Amino acid sequence: MKLIVNADDFGYTRAVTYGIVDAFKNGIVTSTTMMCNSPHVAHAVDLAKQNPDLGVGVHLVLTSGTPISENVSSLTDTNGSFYSQHTIFDHAKPEDIEREWTAQIERFLSTGLRPTHLDSHHNVHEHAIALPIAIALAEKYGLPLRRAMNVPNLDVAYNTVKRTTFMMRAFYGEQVSYETLEGQLRNVSALDKNETVEINCHPAYIDPDLISKSSYVDTRLKEYTILTSDRIKNYVNELGIELINYRML
Repeated sequence: MKLIVNADDFGYTRAVTYGIVDAFKNGIVTSTTMMCNSPHVAHAVDLAKQNPDLGVGVHLVLTSGTPISENVSSLTDTNGSFYSQHTIFDHAKPEDIEREWTAQIERFLSTGLRPTHLDSHHNVHEHAIALPIAIALAEKYGLPLRRAMNVPNLDVAYNTVKRTTFMMRAFYGEQVSYETLEGQLRNVSALDKNETVEINCHPAYIDPDLISKSSYVDTRLKEYTILTSDRIKNYVNELGIELINYRML
């Protein structure tokens, strides 16, 4: 059984990035994904280059901040910001999604880093409009894609891209606890040795920038504490789980 522990939101704020890197150095995080439309990308890139064993992919964004490409008006409100996760697909045109996500991937590549995989902020790539675009981009760039959860005929849809066998998301919000994560780890340990699982998470330190932009704040620090604890690290070893990143699929 092989496990990828992916920390979403790399580059969201400086404190988030520092927290993710420390969760990699001191905990069970093996992978992260960068928000390439963030003003803090350069800082994230610097830390990624200082930690080459941390897998870094692209966290495709449609619902936070502003686009980096021009002429994608169907994605933005009157202030030029992305629509919220609750309304984005009431407006978004597929051609604008493809243009913006391509620009985000190209910005990542321009740093000299090679992305390990693709996923998306708020998992919007699972939406019926966005999923074919995400798959096409994964094919185009030769990258694995985070496994969607609620997509009919999933294996048929994904048969041209690499992905994990399973995806576990319970470690979030009110369910962030040692017991939740240990339960997920037990489920991973029960799998065949060749099967792979992703657990995604949001560890972070807290800064004023995060407080001003996100409603998910204090729990990120709680996630960090659990993911870096001796209790969890020892449990992973006890269960014989192999920690990997998407580069190793």
